[in-house]
Parts: sequence; C-alpha cells; structure tokens
Amino acid sequence: MARVISKASLIATLLVVVIGLTSVNAQDREKHELHSMMIYNFLKYIQWPESANSGQFVIGVMGDDDVYNTLKAWYGDKERMGKLLQVRKLSSASEAKDCQLVYIGSAASNTFESIHEVVSNNPTLIITDKNGLGAKGSGINFKIVNNRLKFELNENALNASKLKVSSQLSAMAIVI
Repeated sequence: MARVISKASLIATLLVVVIGLTSVNAQDREKHELHSMMIYNFLKYIQWPESANSGQFVIGVMGDDDVYNTLKAWYGDKERMGKLLQVRKLSSASEAKDCQLVYIGSAASNTFESIHEVVSNNPTLIITDKNGLGAKGSGINFKIVNNRLKFELNENALNASKLKVSSQLSAMAIVI
C-alpha cells in the first residue's frame, strides 16, 4: 500500500532538516537567511484569531537589517494565508502595534520589554534572537545548542497572545 505524505508533514520534515543542519559556525549571511526562512515557515504552524484575519499580514523587524532586507526581498508583497505580506523596518517600539509578527534582532534586544508592552493586548508573535528572552515572554526565541541553531517556544506567551501553535511546531521546539 502506497503511503501518502501530506504537504504539512513534508514541510515539517524539511523544517526539522533545516534546523538540524544549521551550525553556529555559519557565516552571518547564512544566519540571517536561515532566520528569515524559519520566520516565514513559522507562519505555517501558528494560527492567529479570526479578528486578526483581515487584509495584510505585517512583519516588523527591529535590530537586524540583514533579516529585514532578506524578508523584504524574499517574501515582501507576496500572498500568504490569503493575505499580502508586508515587511516593515521598525525604528521604535510603538510601530510594533500594527504588526502580527515582530522579530527583534540581538542588537535591539534592549527594546524587548517596550515592544512586549506595546503588543501585549494584540495577537502578535514576538520572535527574538537573544538568550533569556524566551523566558521573559518572547513567543519564539532563537538559541544555540551544541553549535546548532534551535528555537525555544514559550507556550504561555503564545497563549497570552491568543495564538494557537501546531503540535508539529511544538515537537520541533525547546518548549519553555
């Protein structure tokens, strides 16, 4: 009997491979490309509430020009989940209020609390790249484990943001 592989299973497998093969020794260019691909792929595994499902899907980036430029070039103005993806470079925490996803690079990690406060009542996924921010309330935090790029998933933070996470994503994450 032939086994049918679902598209979601295939994507999950590919994401596991990308995450598993990612090495800290990669050049910065590779790191920002991997972060960009993972950010985009996280969208497949997270469900926003119906109230957030209108028009555009805004990804805000603060503190990492390389991730911003890559996301904008690869995914900006493309349709995803029936919405037009907009990638915006944020220069202040207050600009995060209109975003469904905010990526805070390590260079802007000092703005985490301000951004978290601005989006605290919104269905906004915060993704960070600094040790300790996952435990402080980031929904997803990139982390290096045994010279490999992994990610932490803070289920309490995601629940507080009214976001639902696929069990496939939870299975790939370091759940905190």
